[in-house]
Amino acid sequence: MEMEGNLAETTIVSSDQEIPGVVPILPLRDTVVFPETVTPLAVGQERSVKLIDDVLHKDKIVGLVSIKHKEVELAGPDDVYQVGTAAIIHKMLKVPDGSLRILVQGLKRIRITGFTQTDPFLVASVAPLEDEVEKTKEVEALSRNLLSVFTKIIGLVPYLPEELQMAASNVEDPSALCYLIASAIKIKTEEKQELLEEVNVERRLRRLTFILNRELEVFELGSKIQSEVQSEMDKGQREYFLRQQMKAIQEELGEVDEITAEVNELRQQLDELKLPEEADKQARRELDRLSKLQPAAAEYSVIRTYLDWILTIPWNKGTEDNLDINRAQRVLDEDHYDLEKVKNRILEYLSVAKLKRDKEGVITGPILCFVGPPGVGKTSLGHSIARALERKFIRISVGGVRDEAEIRGHRRTYIGAMPGTIIRAIRDSESNNPVFMIDEMDKLGADFRGDPSSALLEVLDPEQHFSFRDHYLDLPFDLSKVLFIATANILDTIPPPLRDRMEVIELSGYTEAEKINIAKRYLVKKQTEANGLDPKMISFSDKALLRIIQDYTREAGLRNLEREIGSVCRKVAREMAEGKQGKFKIDEKAVEQYLGKKKFFSEARRMTSEPGVATGLAWTMSGGDIIFIEATAMPGSGHLTLTGQLGDIMKESAQAALSWVRSHTDGIGVPEDYFQKHDLHVHVPAGAVPKDGPSAGVTMTTALASLVTGVPVFANVGMTGEVTLSGKVLPIGGLKEKVLAARRAGLDTVILPRENERDLEDVPEHLRQEMKFIPVDDVSEVLSAALADGKWARQKAPVKPPAAAGGRHKATASRKTLIGRKAAARQK
Repeated sequence: MEMEGNLAETTIVSSDQEIPGVVPILPLRDTVVFPETVTPLAVGQERSVKLIDDVLHKDKIVGLVSIKHKEVELAGPDDVYQVGTAAIIHKMLKVPDGSLRILVQGLKRIRITGFTQTDPFLVASVAPLEDEVEKTKEVEALSRNLLSVFTKIIGLVPYLPEELQMAASNVEDPSALCYLIASAIKIKTEEKQELLEEVNVERRLRRLTFILNRELEVFELGSKIQSEVQSEMDKGQREYFLRQQMKAIQEELGEVDEITAEVNELRQQLDELKLPEEADKQARRELDRLSKLQPAAAEYSVIRTYLDWILTIPWNKGTEDNLDINRAQRVLDEDHYDLEKVKNRILEYLSVAKLKRDKEGVITGPILCFVGPPGVGKTSLGHSIARALERKFIRISVGGVRDEAEIRGHRRTYIGAMPGTIIRAIRDSESNNPVFMIDEMDKLGADFRGDPSSALLEVLDPEQHFSFRDHYLDLPFDLSKVLFIATANILDTIPPPLRDRMEVIELSGYTEAEKINIAKRYLVKKQTEANGLDPKMISFSDKALLRIIQDYTREAGLRNLEREIGSVCRKVAREMAEGKQGKFKIDEKAVEQYLGKKKFFSEARRMTSEPGVATGLAWTMSGGDIIFIEATAMPGSGHLTLTGQLGDIMKESAQAALSWVRSHTDGIGVPEDYFQKHDLHVHVPAGAVPKDGPSAGVTMTTALASLVTGVPVFANVGMTGEVTLSGKVLPIGGLKEKVLAARRAGLDTVILPRENERDLEDVPEHLRQEMKFIPVDDVSEVLSAALADGKWARQKAPVKPPAAAGGRHKATASRKTLIGRKAAARQK
């Protein structure tokens, strides 16, 4: 280190001593010496000691310049500022460790014009740096304001003596006043250097005033904090003495103090509740600890809150189930249309409970999990089940929950700890046997804080949850009386161990006829009341509801349908508010008037009008949907391009489809060298949406076959199924959702794997009557039903070796003949 500065500085009379043109330069670390000030310094480095010895044998004048970066050990010409202070050494004291202590007086500011020596110490040519000062009223006002702020700081800062305020008051020169104040306060070295380099006295006064005001705010805030802390300490001591005196007076009078009364009240509540043995033992143990603490103790509020939780949880309080099967059937039918599978499962629960009549009189069995697209009534079913059983209903949503403590709670050692959502919901329901709905089970997360799905394993396990332990309570709570119902949109994201503990009931989307019935029974009435309309003043025709369903919504559930009906009701309410009278009958024309142009169109006919396009059926978490597979060819060398954000499985399906088509060129009249001379491009529109799965295999095969033969696919046909290299069509899942999607898109024919034929029982009867279903075992059957020429023969043989030239011409001729027949059939 070059130099260490001491903050005990004193201002003396400015010296008129001449400054030589060349002076030794002593670099200073974290110190700035100002003119007309006296500063003690410590000199430690060997070259600095040599410099001081040399100066003391000459004129005692030295240049003091600050180092730019304090990390530098041996400062060179580039490591110091160009502006410093010429000073004279008044005193020097040697220390036993070899270092020196000197007392220097700043004389004048100097600017380094060039270095003449760097070894053994720095020597530089310097020039005096004079002030630019105009004694104006503004300068005088700035000086007075600066002195006023400095006086306030002296009153707040203990390291500044009061004599310093008197010394500053006696300084008339504004420049000298700046130097005195800047050297006295603790500010950054960079700011002190900035003040030293400023030649304009007015600007220097303004800058220093700004710095002092900033420091004043900090000192005042620190003083305020100290006063508040001292006040709190005095208040706490005063309260303690008063409590001790009050306690002594109460003992003399034979009265019970406040703490004792509170403990007695809590003990009485414990006696009345008759908690389980372990919970009662723990509560009384904590109550004894509470009686020995003062309310001011930190542990007091923690124990008091813990006891409140124990006392408010319904350990033995529940509702009595209504096991009337007919009534339950009536309640479920009133609230929900269709959903027979779910209703039957609930009635089975009630029937078993009624016959079993176990000791608790509660329903026991597996946990239900409703799985289906949004808007099909999963959450509202929970309300209906609770109403049918006459139980309390509580609901929590675990979508996005990533912290395991959200389920099990935090331990009491943490500040602000509380039970998890399970115990909190039980407390809020005031019943130990509510219908407990856990929504969005498929959207649970996990991160470094734990895995909530693992915490739910105990909650949803009938063999374990009779003794569920929350981390906060650390007591067993019986959840076996609770009827848990979980909901999810998809099963894939639910961990297998958790899925294994639940009985899954799938809820599919609604058909158009079902949506019309639900709208007439529930949605129209709900929206008319919600928008302040009299149900007798507005009515919707079946055709109007169908128009809304087909042209303004495209969903498996009912939320958008309810939203559009509400939009119509709001517009009717506005017309009534504006003075229009009469009954409003909503028909197809009125729907378009109120809702504007239709939002959805059937694109199947338009998209499949050209060869190379086929309509597939897909399953999504929102229900079913249709997808279009487009294929095109261009001159090339047989390369296959796949686009549309396809997953690995879907890409493999495309490769398998192409291989099958190439291996059956004889049956479709395609030249054997067609695929060597053409590149193929398969695209699935809606490229921003990721797609994957094997069920598009038949659709890709059909699209490629349509492309190479030039025969378009029927516009009213949708298809689904996985394809093997041998042409077998394998079964798929989600058939009902796919059929509903086909119906919504205006398709009336569905090609499906034969092994899925049994799944048609899940499709509503009226759809089975209105639509045509073609079960297939082989791709050739798919092409016979899907392509417009209807003439496909299955080719079992693989692709044959290249034929002779004559054979190639013959195949080409046969293809032309086949294409001619197809064109004639299309014209006909």
